[in-house]
Parts: sequence; C-alpha cells; structure tokens
Amino acid sequence: MAQDMTLLWGSGSPPCWRVQVALEEKQVKGYKDKLLSFEKMEHKSQEVMEMNPRGQLPAFKWGDKVLNESYAACLFLENQSQFKSQGTNLTPDCPNELALMYQRMFEGFTLGQKAGMVIYYNYLVPEGERHESAVKRNREALSAEVKLWEGYLEKVKGDFMAGRSFTMADVCFFPNIAYLFHFGLCEKRYPKLAAYYNRLKTRPSIKTSWPTTWLSNPQKSDLLKDI
Repeated sequence: MAQDMTLLWGSGSPPCWRVQVALEEKQVKGYKDKLLSFEKMEHKSQEVMEMNPRGQLPAFKWGDKVLNESYAACLFLENQSQFKSQGTNLTPDCPNELALMYQRMFEGFTLGQKAGMVIYYNYLVPEGERHESAVKRNREALSAEVKLWEGYLEKVKGDFMAGRSFTMADVCFFPNIAYLFHFGLCEKRYPKLAAYYNRLKTRPSIKTSWPTTWLSNPQKSDLLKDI
C-alpha cells in the first residue's frame, strides 16, 4: 500500500511539510520520498514536471492518483478507509470542532499568501516595479493577519487550533506559523502563537519531519522581527 506512494519534497516548504506531518500522524511507513533542492531548481526537473506540470513541490503520487495540492493530499489521506483506524484521527467527531477545523484549515491560505508577499517581495516583483509603499502595505497586512491568529488562540477552548485535540487544522497551520518564526517573528509580541509553536514543535510527527535545512540554521533572518 505505502510502497505505491511517492513524495517529492523540498526542505522548509510549508506545503511539503504538512503532507509529511499528515503521513506521520497516520503512521504511514515505507513510502518512497525524495528530497529535492529549490536552490538547484530541481523542482523544475522532468521527474517533478511529469507529476506536477506546475513545477512545484510537493509532488505526491499514490498508485495512479496524483495530488500535488498539499491540502488535497492531507484530506485524501485522512479519508481513506485503510487509515481511518490508524494513527491520529485528524477530523474531530464534534460538529462544532469539525466546523472550526475546516474554517481554520482553509483560512490558513490567507496567512501563507500574506507572508509570501513580504518574504518574497523582491523575488516576485521586478526591481523596476518595486515601491516602498507596497512594502509597507504588505507588512501592515501581514501584521494584521498575525494579530488575527493570535486572537483566535486567545479564544479557543484548548491547546489546538480547533479545540482540545490535534486536527487537520494543526497539520495545515503549524508549518505556516513555524515558517514565520523561522524568519524572525517576535515570540514576545505574540505569546499565544509562540506558546502554540513551542508546544507543537516537540510533537513526534513534527519533530521527525522538521526541515533538514533548519537544523543547522534555526532562524533564517530577522525579516519579520517588526511585524
């Protein structure tokens, strides 16, 4: 079963990481995985393009089924009958928690998008089209977004995004917030998010799949220290 799975991934990529966490939580062992280098442009290789014509990672294949969108891959794994009684149940039985799980899970897209517009602004925008006003606007938008998530954790009844149990919301959200702290987000300014991050980073599924490139370089920069 798992022998029919292939995961092509890049270190430090939140989409790749969430698929790895989901696989660990569901105790899927023996699948083929291959670490590729973004710096060497290996995500544009023929091997990747055959699975994902967008030339992006992750590229995940199970038999003849290809799921390259990380949220889709995670949900597909969770909903397969052979994994229902295996590992962690990532979809809560309580309707209220289930609704909150889906809300936070998909709401995380916005955080990732706004973070990308700050972290990768110079990469995404040609030099002649860059403006300080846009940089300021992007940073303000990210600051407002992070404050929103800090508020969510202040209100939730439990240690996790959707309540008292670790769910798919955490699988999808944790890599995003870990990425922000990796780029210097201030823990003192966001105590609830910092506590959540420090609590979950020791969880076996997360610790086992921790980005290899972060082990020798725990904080990439202080780009987000003022957010």
